[in-house]
Amino acid sequence: MLTSCEIFRTTPTTSTTTGRPTTAGRSKYKTVDTQTYQRQYAGEIIRIARTYTGTPYRSGGNTRDGIDCSGLLCSVFTTVGLEMPRISWQQSEVGYEVDVNQIRPGDLLFFVPEHSKAGYVSHAGIVTEVKGKLEIRFIHASSSRGVREDNLFSNYFKGRFVKAVRPF
Repeated sequence: MLTSCEIFRTTPTTSTTTGRPTTAGRSKYKTVDTQTYQRQYAGEIIRIARTYTGTPYRSGGNTRDGIDCSGLLCSVFTTVGLEMPRISWQQSEVGYEVDVNQIRPGDLLFFVPEHSKAGYVSHAGIVTEVKGKLEIRFIHASSSRGVREDNLFSNYFKGRFVKAVRPF
């Protein structure tokens, strides 16, 4: 049975005896600002994502037995205590868009299924390294090769690229 990483936020309840918010119903996931994310979380996100290298692809999967691209993002963010939706198009709406020349490790990349065609976001990855203007490495769950790192500017990905997002 597959489990979902999607987290549902609930509003805090108020104690009838103290009038103060209780911890019951609060999300256990943190919300952080951009500087905190870059300084404290991006490196850990990348390190954890790389531990999935070689994990086979499984549609809807989010475990080391099999994982898909959005499951990889969700699982890694959940591991460090940060909230991330489970579905790639929802993940593409988290945070804010950045230009390609502003991409940093820890940013998220999103792709469409067909080269040079508009469409829905169907694939996602996490930037692991920025080695230069034409080499931005990212980790993702490839449907044919499992979890691996590739270059954004490879012939396959550059034509499918939609946007880069800084998640916080």
